[in-house]
Amino acid sequence: MSVTDWQLDTKTLRTVRDFVRFGASQMANADIYFGHGTDNAWDEAVFLTLETLHLPYSLLDQIMEAALTESERATLLQHFDTRIRDRVPAAYLVGKAWFAGLPFIINENVLVPRSPIAELIEKQFSPWLLEPPQKILDLCCGSGCIGIAAATVFPEALVDLADISPEAVDVAWQNIDLHGMDERVQAIESDLFSDLQEEVYDLILCNPPYVDAEDMATMPEEYQREPALGLESGTDGLDFTRRLLVEARDHLTDNGLLVCEVGNSCYALEEAYPEVAFTWVDFEKGGHGVFIMTATELDALLDYDV
Repeated sequence: MSVTDWQLDTKTLRTVRDFVRFGASQMANADIYFGHGTDNAWDEAVFLTLETLHLPYSLLDQIMEAALTESERATLLQHFDTRIRDRVPAAYLVGKAWFAGLPFIINENVLVPRSPIAELIEKQFSPWLLEPPQKILDLCCGSGCIGIAAATVFPEALVDLADISPEAVDVAWQNIDLHGMDERVQAIESDLFSDLQEEVYDLILCNPPYVDAEDMATMPEEYQREPALGLESGTDGLDFTRRLLVEARDHLTDNGLLVCEVGNSCYALEEAYPEVAFTWVDFEKGGHGVFIMTATELDALLDYDV
């Protein structure tokens, strides 16, 4: 069914409730893939409806019976159609995503935020981080969501957001402005640490590209809409992570922490470094493949042939 066909239903589709129900039904029937902010058709329909109408989630119960204008109905139907027909992630359709309870500007030049590192940020990296960091790096920052969220829980910290993509850096600056953090947070175009001079950080956060070649070839179409630069990382998914493990120590204070997400490539990482006892985080809200290393552990790792 296309938007043209859906126009026939606008006489019966009037309220917020109508559109949430309709959108959920259509997406469930289309068997699209969820994983860019929601995990089911109902939540996806709620997200698309409220964000399209620029309405807060806290008012959902009160506005369920509110009627949409003709323009609002047309825009929302178009979003449902594009989500289903072209498999475009919902965040790209509305230009917005939520991470660690915060809104972020999103476009096709950055990945849709979904890292389980959000849970660590909310817990201020307890029990691993012994004192508040003075300087934080969000490496491979994309939209800057990880670094900006960290800046909110560590209000005294200075934060650098770094990414090799100039388009991503532009989005990160937009989010710095959105959250009014330009006095403490900056975005830098850099290939890993190359343009960060000799900066040293108490906390390095990294959600790098880590998808291996096999997974890249079989991922749902929604992921193909995201920039490959932020996803693919060689045959085993570790091309970037190997570089990170070699270079990170030079940019970490003696009491600092490296937090890195490698997703399903965690198995390849342990196979590649059998001598290293990686500390893997157990998440209460879901997610896996995030390890934490101290500066001392990075020193020991560099003694191996990496």
